[in-house]
Amino acid sequence: MMVCEYKPGLEGIPAAQSSISYVDGQKGILEYRGIRIEELAEKSTFLETAYLLIWGELPSKTELEAFEHEVLHSRRIKYRIRDMMKCFPESGHPMDALQASAAALGLFYSRRDLHNPVYIRDSVVRLMATIPTMVAAFQLMRKGNDPVKPRDDLDYAANFLYMLNEKEPDPLAAKIFDICLILHVEHTMNASTFSARVTASTLTDPYAVVASAVGTLGGPLHGGANEEVIEMLEKIGSVDKVPAYIDECLESKAKIMGFGHRVYKVKDPRATILQQLAEQLFDKFGYDSYYEIALEMERIMADKVGSKGIYPNVDFYSGLVYRKMGIPTDLFTPVFAIARVAGWLAHWKEQLAENRIFRPTQVYNGHHEFPYTPIDQR
Repeated sequence: MMVCEYKPGLEGIPAAQSSISYVDGQKGILEYRGIRIEELAEKSTFLETAYLLIWGELPSKTELEAFEHEVLHSRRIKYRIRDMMKCFPESGHPMDALQASAAALGLFYSRRDLHNPVYIRDSVVRLMATIPTMVAAFQLMRKGNDPVKPRDDLDYAANFLYMLNEKEPDPLAAKIFDICLILHVEHTMNASTFSARVTASTLTDPYAVVASAVGTLGGPLHGGANEEVIEMLEKIGSVDKVPAYIDECLESKAKIMGFGHRVYKVKDPRATILQQLAEQLFDKFGYDSYYEIALEMERIMADKVGSKGIYPNVDFYSGLVYRKMGIPTDLFTPVFAIARVAGWLAHWKEQLAENRIFRPTQVYNGHHEFPYTPIDQR
C-alpha cells in the first residue's frame, strides 16, 4: 500500500495548473497574466484588470467599453434579495451577510448552463456588478436606512463609495480605491481561491462558487487579517508602546497581524503600493496617528525577524487606506471580496476548461479492528 507524505495545509503541493497569476516570494514579484502588479496599478483600471484575468488578455477599447457598460448597468439587485437582507440581524458580520446574499443569487440564476459562453459572461457580469451593491446595501440597512441606488454615471469604484457613504466621493479617493481593488483581485492558489476551485469542480453554479469562497475569505488568517491589524494598532495606542508589544508577542509566540506570508519572504509588493496610497490620502485628507505606529512596527520587525523572511503583507497597510476613506473596519473583508470575486471567477472559468472533481486522499491515523461496546457497558 502506497504511503502518502502528509503536508499540513497542503503546503507546497500543487493543486492546479494555472496561467492566471504568478508569485515569486523570494523576489517580491506578483504578475497577472504576466503583467507586473506595479504596472497594472499605475496604468490600468479594476474592470480592465478583471477582464484580463477572466478572459486571458487585455481588452480592446471596444471590448472594454462593452464590458464596462454591461457591469455598470447590471448593479441593481432584486427587491426580494433586498428584503431578505433587511431580515438579517444588525449585529451580524457583513461577510456572513455577503455569503448569504451571494448564495441567494443562485436561487434566481442557477440554470448551470456551464457550456454556454453567454451564461458564463452573464454570470461574470452579474456577480461583479451586484456584489458591491449588496455590501453597501447591508451597511446602510443595518443602520436602519434604505440602501442607495447605484448611479449609472459613476464608474465601478466611485459608485461603491457613493452607495456606501451616500455622497459622491472625491476623485482621488475613488482612484485610490480602484487601485486597491486591482491589488486585491487575485493571488494564485490562496485558501479562498482553492475553495472556489474545489466547489467549481463539482459543476455547481458560479453563485455557489463565490459563496463558498466568501465563507473562506472571512477567516482572520485570510481576508479578515486587515480588520485585526487596525484592532492591533488601536490596542498599542502610541509609538512608544510598540517595542514592548512586539517583544511580548515574540516571546509568547503570538501572531503579529499584518506580518508574514506563506509565499513572500520579502515585503509584499502590494503592501509597498498600499503604503504609497495611504500617504497620498494623508496628504490630502489629513494624517492618521496609527500610521506612525505602523511605521515603527515595520522598522522594529525588520530588525528582529526580517532575517526570517517576515515582512509586512497586503493586510498591514490596506486597513489604514480603507480607514481614511471612512470605510468601517468590519467592511474591510467584504471590500476585499468585491475585488477578489473577479479572481475567483477567473479560476472558475479556468477550472471548467479542463475539469476534474477534486478528490484528495488522506493519511489515516485512527484505530483498526476496534471493538464495538454495547451501550449498557459504556
